[in-house]
Amino acid sequence: MTWQDAGWTLTDRDDAFAALIGSLSRPPRLLGLGEPTHGVEAFPELRNQLWRHLVEREGYRSIAIESDAVAGGLVDDYVTRGAGSLEEVMARGFSHGFGASAANRELVSWMRQYNRNCPAADRLRFFGFDAPLEMAGAASPRGVLTALHGYLEADRVSAALIDDLLGDDDGWTNPGATMDPTQSVGGRPEVAQLRVIADDLEAELLARAPELVAATSVDDWHRAHLYGRTAAGLLRYHAGMADTSPARVPRLMGLRDAMMADNLLAIVRSQAQRGPTLVFAHNRHLQREESTWNLGGQLLRWWSAGAIVDAQLDGQYAFAATALGTATGLGLAEPPPDTLEGMLSQLPASRYAFSSRRLAGALGAARDRLTPRTDNSSSNGYFPLDPAHLDRTDALIFLKSA
Repeated sequence: MTWQDAGWTLTDRDDAFAALIGSLSRPPRLLGLGEPTHGVEAFPELRNQLWRHLVEREGYRSIAIESDAVAGGLVDDYVTRGAGSLEEVMARGFSHGFGASAANRELVSWMRQYNRNCPAADRLRFFGFDAPLEMAGAASPRGVLTALHGYLEADRVSAALIDDLLGDDDGWTNPGATMDPTQSVGGRPEVAQLRVIADDLEAELLARAPELVAATSVDDWHRAHLYGRTAAGLLRYHAGMADTSPARVPRLMGLRDAMMADNLLAIVRSQAQRGPTLVFAHNRHLQREESTWNLGGQLLRWWSAGAIVDAQLDGQYAFAATALGTATGLGLAEPPPDTLEGMLSQLPASRYAFSSRRLAGALGAARDRLTPRTDNSSSNGYFPLDPAHLDRTDALIFLKSA
């Protein structure tokens, strides 16, 4: 078998997706679909096509995307119960500007329409799995911490004390703290006290689970657990922002991916009886290999959410990476022929899916002659695939142009 015959042409039919899923070594509980950059609609459109196949033919019932997990509850309420309006959930249920995506709008609309004719136990579920973080800074923990306190009706600590310790939200959301640790509130003694309170509230949530689930619902309990994880994670992240050591940036990167992984594992646990979950995010958040970033001559290292999840799911995590050939909007010209993207661009059709194992076997020694793509892109969020890491993926989807 030559490498040209190692994959399947992606069309509007589901045959290639069925072959791709069938090529996995075992059915995953969590299937990751990555994208090499954000903001290119071809990738969430591809996700939508794969998602419909997984729902209709593979028994998937939940999807998680790289967006604020707490805000994602608004989207889930809409697709499962019709709460709110489509305009509202697109405006408030997504972070990172993803609510403006036409493909995300199509995803939400399709899920809502599908669920109209489903019994409650079989309805599709929507999750965000990212922390409430942006490049400009991190959110205040006020909303999630007070929501958890209210759910518990906790009397061990007063809401007034939590409010006093939190202080003004402007200090938490100060964008200057992103680059200047001296502007962060994370080193204040009040933050250390809030971290203890958050830990105590999470412990109470677990200890009282039978009582709380009986009084509310298992979904309400899981959402309160999300509030607790997020509050603790945000307080930890703000403390990291106050760090003045050289480890500050990689630690913050690792803390974000750890929060992502914590949310993904909670989703897998909560949805285990309903079927597998599709997760959609940047390749870099879903990859298995160690993450690296050369910043100002310093090589930073941390583990991605995909690597953290893979280490805990005992072979039940699968990762399909995507690669991109030409994208004029990103300043990506035709890729050099000695790159993985350049080699795949020789194929006649515009979209292909590959089993990574089949492709690596068909390439043989030729893969050693491929080099990572180095041509420039106008998007700082674009990262090419390293052919040396092909073995760390389960599948590869290639788009010749976007």
